[in-house]
Amino acid sequence: MNDFVLWVIEAVQAVDPVLRTVLAGVAIMLETSILIGLVVPGDTVVLVAAIGVDGWAEGIALGVTVVIGALIGESIGFWLGTWAGPHIRASWLGRRIGEEHWQRSERYLRRRGGVAIFLSRFLPVLHSLVPLTVGMSGYAYRRFIAWTLPACVLWSGLYVGLAATAAGSYHELSDRVHYAGYLFVGVIVVLLVVLLVGKKLLARREERHMRHPGEVNEGERHSEG
Repeated sequence: MNDFVLWVIEAVQAVDPVLRTVLAGVAIMLETSILIGLVVPGDTVVLVAAIGVDGWAEGIALGVTVVIGALIGESIGFWLGTWAGPHIRASWLGRRIGEEHWQRSERYLRRRGGVAIFLSRFLPVLHSLVPLTVGMSGYAYRRFIAWTLPACVLWSGLYVGLAATAAGSYHELSDRVHYAGYLFVGVIVVLLVVLLVGKKLLARREERHMRHPGEVNEGERHSEG
């Protein structure tokens, strides 16, 4: 197992660090862009890229690139919503998404306001639909960025930091512990399970919140003001 894990890490590290970083940034940009994000596994690409990080400089560069890519992707979604949101929603692709998802995104933004923008980065489907919905709602771009920037930074820190730390710890243990490869695989599996379960729990919590229309939130207070 040690040999296999070492081969995987070395294979990732064999890719030029600049190319690896750019690919991760492009993948997360596509994931956070409208509709494309429903089929592009940007988070997986980021995790793989993070496994190949060799040193603090590469880790920081990857983290910053992922944040920039996410912001570009979400900005694309926002401006598409501003300029052509209703047309996209009525298109064949928009109908494939399902009207219930569009309505869910609208309710979420209306009832949670800026909090919905922040949390959507961690929610399936909504991470691609919310930026478009925000653009269609007339929400100010600077306020949109003010909410999504810290979410992107937190998301990037979690994915890049945890995966890079796991890979670095493996290098330190591989020469001393013969089952280090199993530990590394176990850590990665646990990481993926925790992230998946965390997303599902957050999605369920937010779904329950959306089912209580009587709750007043920042978005409603803003619209009333």
